[in-house]
Amino acid sequence: MPFLELHLRLKSSQQPEVESALEAQQSLAITLFDAEDVPIFEPGVGEMPLWPDLCLTALFQADTDQIDLLAALDGRIPEYVLRSAKFAMLDDKDWTRAWMESFAPMQFGRRLWIVPTTHTPPEPDAVNIRLDPGLAFGTGTHPTTALCLEWLDGLNLAGKRVVDFGCGSGILAVAALKLGAASAVAIDNDPQALLATRENAVRNGVADRLIVQSDKAAHPPACDVLLANILLPPLISLAPLLQSLVLHGGVAAFSGMLAGQEAEFMPAYAATFKELAVTQRGDWIRISGTRR
Repeated sequence: MPFLELHLRLKSSQQPEVESALEAQQSLAITLFDAEDVPIFEPGVGEMPLWPDLCLTALFQADTDQIDLLAALDGRIPEYVLRSAKFAMLDDKDWTRAWMESFAPMQFGRRLWIVPTTHTPPEPDAVNIRLDPGLAFGTGTHPTTALCLEWLDGLNLAGKRVVDFGCGSGILAVAALKLGAASAVAIDNDPQALLATRENAVRNGVADRLIVQSDKAAHPPACDVLLANILLPPLISLAPLLQSLVLHGGVAAFSGMLAGQEAEFMPAYAATFKELAVTQRGDWIRISGTRR
C-alpha cells in the first residue's frame, strides 16, 4: 500500500510544535533531515541534537485529502512552514530487505571480508566476518571503518591483545579476533552498541575471547593493539587514557577524523607514538603509529 508524503521546511526551534500538529492529524511517521549540510558530530548518550534548519517528512495514509490536511494545519504551524509544503506518493516496500540486498560482501586488504548473513562468502577460505546490517553501528561501508579494517588486515595479530575503544557494532574487535588475536576488549558508551557487539561476536564464534564493557567500567587492560575510531574531540580529550593502554612497542590506529584534523591530533600524541602515518580515504583519515 502506498503512502502520502508531506515535506516541510522549518527551524529546529519549531520542531516540537510542528511534530505535535502533524501527530494530531494522524501522521504515521515523521523523519527529520538536515536542510543545509551542517554536520553533527557524535552526540552523548541520551542526547538528540538537531540541525538549525530542517527538512521534515511526514507519512499519512494514501487516501488522506491534501487540501483538508493543509487546512487542518493552518494556524497550528508557522505560516512560512505551511507555505513550504510539498506532497509526494511513496510506494510501500520491505525497506529492511531492500537495504540488506544492497549490502554486498566487501573485501578489506588481502585476507579480510565482511559478508552479510544474506550472502554466501565469495571466498570461503578467506577470513570472513558475518554481519547482519540490521541496527549495527558499523558495517565497513564508512571510510573510517574501512581504513581500520585494512590496517588490521596488514598486521600479524597472532597472540596479540586488542582494545577496540568506541566499538560500535564491534566489527573491529571481531575482525581482530578472526585475524588471529588472542583476546580483545570492546568498549563503548552506548548500551545498544555493547549489545550489537556481543551479538556479532557470538555470530562469528569469537565471544569466548572478547570482553565487552562500558566506558564507565574498570580501567581497560593494557594491549598490544589499540583501535579508536571515535572522532577528533574524544581522541583529544581521552588522549592520556588511550596512550596509557598501549604497551611499549605496541601499535595503534586512530580514526574518525577529517582530512586536515591531523594538525590538531599530532601534538597530543607525537610524544608517545613514533612513526605516526596519515592514510586518507575520501574526506576521512586514519593515523597509525607505534608506542615509544
